[in-house]
Amino acid sequence: MSNTNLSQSKPDNAPTHKINWGRLEEAERFAEMTKLFRQGNIQRDDFRRFRLQHGAYGSRMTDDYSMIRLKLPAGEVYPEQLEKIADLSDQFSIGSAHVSTRQNFQLHWVALEDVSEVLRGLAEVGITTREACGNSVRSIMCSPLAGVCPDEVFDPTPYAVAATKFLLRNPMSQSLPRKFKINFTCCEKHGMARMVDIGLIPQFAEINGKQQRGFKVFLGGGLGAQSYVGHQLEEFTPEEELLYTIVATIRIFDRLGNRENMARARMRYLVNEMGWEKFQNLVLKERTMLKMVLSLLIKLEVDTTPNVPRKISITSEMSSIPQGYSRWLKSNTVKQKQEGFSSVFLTLEAGDITSNQLRAIAEMAREFAADGQIRNGFTQDIVFRWVRNEDLPRLYAKLLEVGLANPGALTMASVVGCSGTTSCNLALTNSHRLAKEVQRKLIELKIDEDDDLRNSTIKISGCPNSCGQHEIATIGFFGGGGRMGKDMYPLYTMLLGGRSDQNTMLGHTCTKVPAKRVIPTILKIVEIFKGEKRPGEKLDQWIDRIIQGNGGPKVKSVNDIKDLLQSTIAPPLKEQDEDFYADYGSDGSYHTKTGRGECAA
Repeated sequence: MSNTNLSQSKPDNAPTHKINWGRLEEAERFAEMTKLFRQGNIQRDDFRRFRLQHGAYGSRMTDDYSMIRLKLPAGEVYPEQLEKIADLSDQFSIGSAHVSTRQNFQLHWVALEDVSEVLRGLAEVGITTREACGNSVRSIMCSPLAGVCPDEVFDPTPYAVAATKFLLRNPMSQSLPRKFKINFTCCEKHGMARMVDIGLIPQFAEINGKQQRGFKVFLGGGLGAQSYVGHQLEEFTPEEELLYTIVATIRIFDRLGNRENMARARMRYLVNEMGWEKFQNLVLKERTMLKMVLSLLIKLEVDTTPNVPRKISITSEMSSIPQGYSRWLKSNTVKQKQEGFSSVFLTLEAGDITSNQLRAIAEMAREFAADGQIRNGFTQDIVFRWVRNEDLPRLYAKLLEVGLANPGALTMASVVGCSGTTSCNLALTNSHRLAKEVQRKLIELKIDEDDDLRNSTIKISGCPNSCGQHEIATIGFFGGGGRMGKDMYPLYTMLLGGRSDQNTMLGHTCTKVPAKRVIPTILKIVEIFKGEKRPGEKLDQWIDRIIQGNGGPKVKSVNDIKDLLQSTIAPPLKEQDEDFYADYGSDGSYHTKTGRGECAA
């Protein structure tokens, strides 16, 4: 998107949603199916498949409540949609919503009989939950900075939206061997193109003397109990080949994916077991066949009309700038490629946001976001784009009033944590609460102001399944259980050195850390780093150097870090510290009880 002449701006009133993704008839169908299930006329497994296809995930250890996952293509959300989500949360959920790492909102603990009412309310404002769960093509993601990123070559958002239009409710997307994820990103720095089934990064190539749009396409990546980094399909994929490539990949997965063993059903296992070259050849041959026989049926309708920002009335300047503004400005804002505008990232605690805060964000989007919307991000955050630089102090003051002005959004202080035992059947630990505790401590210590730590990340999962993306974190944790004699305690395995940029790397296992020792362990690693770092070196760079075997003077390997942490992570006897044996948010004895998994975040 180029610099915009504001004389061409849209009217002052904020736009409503552009695309109606919702279907009222699906809400009615859900109500009918729920009634039949309660009457015993539908088997539990059949109803389970149905509700997952419609975005209703079972809550921990019960069929009576659901987590409802909204499908938000490219993470785009409009003010009236935020207000509707807030109202539905107050009426049917717990008065708050959750932003996941997949750019969606989730509403937890909705009574099964109320799910259809929530689906109806969402459809009224153009939102769907269709295929947000289950063995389908999930919500297609796109970097929250797409269209405004200084490093992008063109905005991939229209392509993410067009791909969603083609695949949503498409028969080929309904019954895959396992869930299927597609990510568009603006550049190498702002996304996870190599860590999903299909990842796409915009690029130009010169063909016959002309610059042509296209993509780097990566296939077969993914996070989980066993993670893999994706492979680039070819040097350059022209934009006219994009949909054929996506459809060809889905069709190969649909035919050859493992339908017998859910634990090995994701496409990354198929690629690994078959071998990349064979899988690559199958996709390219399938694409050629599709172009020959289905050229009239497969078409990507891309709307690349520039998004002209609205002209917003400027109110009087503030008499004084609130305390903390400069700290927030440094850690929560990014200058856009459009002169005079910034994007603002909100620091949420493990993705949680109250209904009243959602309403406040809706009002702020109308007042400050010149594109009239917000975008959910990749790290449980919310992003205002197209904010005029002169409006940043007033936006900060408004955020401060509703408890959303925490600093650290783009630093190590913004900690990712999956829902854990608060709602997930597979969770072993309360990763959700731990992430909040870690974030509060790091903000209290002003970690966000330390430039040596700015580029590093902390991500926490409640089990090995990577919903918290622990394997691509500078410091990552996944939950389990430990034992001292007959007594159990919550425990995390710590990984170091993960990243998801052009040098994508999975984290290296370091050691096991008790839940109540995670914060001291993080601080100890920072302390070790400060004593070992080279001039100008950042924490993530130092850890990478250690992993590559180029450490020193004292810390030469990951094992050396493990040895230095032994006194920090040693478990006490229960009579010495009873709280150590309880998980965060729990007063009772720790146990590792889990239920049947349905679908990951």
